[in-house]
Amino acid sequence: MGARVVISVIREFADRLLGRGEGTIAVPPFDGALKPNQKLEEAETVFASPALEDLATDGARVFAADGAGLLALAPEGAKEIRRFERAISALACLPKGGFAVALAGQEVRIYRDLAASEPDVVFSNGLHAVNALAAFPDGTLIATDGSQSREVDAWAFDLMEHGRSGRTLALDPSNGSAKTLASGLCYAFGVCPTPDGALVSESWRHRMIFVGRDSAIRIALAHLPVYPSRVSPAAKGGYWLTAFVARSLLVEFVLREPAYRRRMMSEVPPEYWIAPRLRSGESFKEPLQGAHIKTMGVIKPWAPPRSYGLVIRLSAEGAPLYSLHSRVDGSNHGVAAAVEANGELLILAKGPGRILRLPVQPLDEEFAL
Repeated sequence: MGARVVISVIREFADRLLGRGEGTIAVPPFDGALKPNQKLEEAETVFASPALEDLATDGARVFAADGAGLLALAPEGAKEIRRFERAISALACLPKGGFAVALAGQEVRIYRDLAASEPDVVFSNGLHAVNALAAFPDGTLIATDGSQSREVDAWAFDLMEHGRSGRTLALDPSNGSAKTLASGLCYAFGVCPTPDGALVSESWRHRMIFVGRDSAIRIALAHLPVYPSRVSPAAKGGYWLTAFVARSLLVEFVLREPAYRRRMMSEVPPEYWIAPRLRSGESFKEPLQGAHIKTMGVIKPWAPPRSYGLVIRLSAEGAPLYSLHSRVDGSNHGVAAAVEANGELLILAKGPGRILRLPVQPLDEEFAL
């Protein structure tokens, strides 16, 4: 074990010195199944609020986390059905009708149904930045705890600090136990049960991994041009994967310049860092992302992204089938959640604070799924 660690450290040092492997600043192109389009810009907006955080469904009903409020979505709008004392950072429906919420990333509560006034089980020991929840058929919860050093909303700090303290946890409501399935992850943000474990987003390594119940890990999808976030099941099999920000060459370069990065973080307000954002274009003080952002006063859709919107349809094996985009000149950026219910895909774009809706069947037909 010691020899493997030494070899890993040497390989990492060599990669950074030579600019190869994980030390490269190259960003894969949006191509193939990730070819850009404007599908998210064409989507219908069904609800808007600046505090939207997560979506969940039991297959029929759709729920949304809106700050400290839990909303039920319906064709006529959204209705708040209960309120908590802290903001909801993650939400999940349980197999037998209950639901689970993470509050401020530091506590997970499980309720037997929507009418229950008190939680059946509360998990709080050691939780720091829980940002996604999902349930196995037996009721066991699986959670991603994004970082052990930064709060749930401070993801940009974790990125700039090369955070590697993310975890995937199995929470058992029958006995209140919490088991770590994977640790040392570069910001875990998104989880979905699979027959033999869970599909997990590892954002800062731009990849998806399968984590088994026995803690075995294998790479499912690597070298993404985005930072992946929450993932949910698709009705016809496979998954819907969201990406809350896109990668750019300038950010990749800054991540490999520790002296510059330390000065930037200490001297510049976070909103003006050379770092990805959930929305952009609101201030002339924002840093340029390389190349020309505007031509004749118009933002180019192919300009280097500071913010972006993306949903990827994955197969059961984790391979991309097609994708839905809001490009640089769009506004539905910062996509953090997507769930399928009643033949529709509901998408949460945190940048503008919107829940979007697209019918799934026309998408499958258009992309010949």
